[in-house]
Amino acid sequence: MPKNWLRILPLLALIGAGTPPPIRFEVGRLRPEPWPETITRFPGGVTAAADIIYSQPLHYRPLRLDLYRPEGRHGPLPLIIHVHGGAWVTGTKRHGGPIKDFPAVLAQFAAKGFVVASIEYRLDGEAHFPAAIQDVKTAIRFLRLHAKDYGIDPARVGIFGGSAGGQLSALASTSCGVEPLEPTADRNASDLPTPSDCVQAGVSWYGVHDFATVPTPPGQTGPAPYLGCEGGCSKDALAFASPITYVDANDPPMLLIHGLADTLVAVSQTQEFEAALKSAHVPVEAIYIPNVDHGFVGKRDADTARANATALTATLTFFEQKLAPER
Repeated sequence: MPKNWLRILPLLALIGAGTPPPIRFEVGRLRPEPWPETITRFPGGVTAAADIIYSQPLHYRPLRLDLYRPEGRHGPLPLIIHVHGGAWVTGTKRHGGPIKDFPAVLAQFAAKGFVVASIEYRLDGEAHFPAAIQDVKTAIRFLRLHAKDYGIDPARVGIFGGSAGGQLSALASTSCGVEPLEPTADRNASDLPTPSDCVQAGVSWYGVHDFATVPTPPGQTGPAPYLGCEGGCSKDALAFASPITYVDANDPPMLLIHGLADTLVAVSQTQEFEAALKSAHVPVEAIYIPNVDHGFVGKRDADTARANATALTATLTFFEQKLAPER
C-alpha cells in the first residue's frame, strides 16, 4: 500500500466513527476577562492585578488597567481611577510625571482603604478625540459592571490625573451622561447592562480645561492633532473637548492643583475652571503651588518632591473626605 494511504487511514477511521461533537461558542460583543493572572504584592498588604483587559475597540489594541486592592479589608470599597498624562501622545498606566515608582504610590492609596485602577487609553497617534474620553468612560463602566468581582462600591467612584490625564479626569467629572462623549460600543449594545459613567469626586492636576484659551505659538499645532482638526480647530471643536463646556450644578466635588510657574499649561486654565465651577455652585477646592513648573517640577529635586508630596497628600485627603472609605 502506498505510504500516502498510510497517512490518511487515521482520518478515515475518524470519519467512519460518526459525526464529532459540535464546538460550542457564542456570538456577541467581547466581554473582557475580569480575572487576571499576574499578581504583584506591595508593602502594606496591597496586591495588584496587572494588565486586565477592560476594552477591545474594533481595529485597535486591547486596552488594559492595573488594579490595586488592600488585603483584609471588608468591602465594598470606594474606587479611585488614575488617568496618566503625556500630552495625549505618550505615557503609560504606570507613569506619574517625575515620580519614579508611581505604582508604589498607587499601592499606598489602596492601603488607605480604596480599590485603585490605573488605566490605559487610546493616544493621539492611534485615534483622535473623543476616543480617549470614551475609553475613560468605558473603564468606569467596566469597573462598575465587575464591582462585585473586585470588591468595589459602585456608588463611590473618584478619578484623578495630571496634564492630559487631568483634562480627561476633569472631562469625565463634568460630562456624565453627555451622549456624544459616550463609548460607541456601549451606545450600540443592547444585550448587556450599561452602568453609569458618573463619578462622585474628581481631581485635576495642571490640566487643560478650556481649549479655546490655550495659546498656540507660531509654528506649533496646539491641540489640533489631538482633536483631529485640519488647518485649525473651530470653536465648536475646541468646546467639545473642554471640561469647562459641561460644567453645571450636577457635577461632583472637585479638587484642582496647579503650579504657579507652569510654562506648559498656564495656571489660568485652572483658575478659569475653578471660577466656572464656583459659578455653578459645584463644591471645588483649588491649590496653587508656588515656584513649580508643569509636573510640579521645581528648580531642585527637593522642591519637586515637596510639591508632589503636597499634591498627593491633598488628593488622598480629598478622596477620603468625599468618598468616605470605611475603616
